[in-house]
Amino acid sequence: MKRAIIVFVFIVVAGFSVNNPLVNKYVATLKDSALPVVKQSDPLYQSIVKNTTTYEIPPSDAKIDPVWKAIPGYNGLKVDIAASYKNMKHKGVFDEKKLVFTQIKPKVHLNDLPASPIYKGNPDKPMVTFIINVAWGNEYLSQMLATLKQHHISTSFFLEGNWVKNNPDLAKMIVSAGHEVGNHSYSHPDMKRLTAGQAREQIIRTNEVIEAATGKKCVWFAPPSGSYRDETIKIANDLHMKTVMWTVDTIDWQRPTPEVLINRVITKIDNGSMVLMHPTEATAKSLDRLITLIEKKNLKIGTVSELMSESRIIK
Repeated sequence: MKRAIIVFVFIVVAGFSVNNPLVNKYVATLKDSALPVVKQSDPLYQSIVKNTTTYEIPPSDAKIDPVWKAIPGYNGLKVDIAASYKNMKHKGVFDEKKLVFTQIKPKVHLNDLPASPIYKGNPDKPMVTFIINVAWGNEYLSQMLATLKQHHISTSFFLEGNWVKNNPDLAKMIVSAGHEVGNHSYSHPDMKRLTAGQAREQIIRTNEVIEAATGKKCVWFAPPSGSYRDETIKIANDLHMKTVMWTVDTIDWQRPTPEVLINRVITKIDNGSMVLMHPTEATAKSLDRLITLIEKKNLKIGTVSELMSESRIIK
């Protein structure tokens, strides 16, 4: 009788062990941990591991450049060995086109830097942006927006507060077209000559009128005529805004011919460039050709936020 009880208990315990979720999970873990051993003995797996350093790119930290001031960081690339192996396993041969990458963030970010103006994006990022300052030129906005739409491009318009107050529908139209909006002061003053209180009021008042008209909060500030002093940058920074300038100037307010304007930009534009323009006849007539030539240089056109992002452009 005692022996029969012992046998019964053994059967119950064994059955519980086999059907116990914890045991099942442990067994599954053992199986999974055995897989890498098989992979590592595979010549394909070894080939992927051997070639990783050839394709990996270290991230670049955000920094203060002596000329260009604040420069955003840029993600690096690391080979996902397991995913790459899975991608190539079917044919069993190494193929660089089937490598799978993960992006590695830099250690220092734009927000880690002291308050400083931004004149360009990261020089390793094949992207540019348009800084379109709007305080006048309503008659050319529709044509410019139509051209940008035709090329499926979203970029950044910096709006004067007083202009938005008088043209809320145009401000809404810019946002509805998928573009980013930034702050270009309220009344287009020389920010360098304003007191701290006046500068703060210019920025805050413009933020309020833009948000009221479009529902969008501004995170970028472009001072009129590029005029500022260190205190201006700090005030914007205290309001959780970065100050942006430009890398390339179209000087479109001087009414250049489209050929002159395009040449000014194309001869200087490069990775990370920020191109200053306004709604003018010269820009409206040049924009289509300018976009085409920029894209032929393998440069993507995006918003200021996209350019400042650490995310890599994957070709």
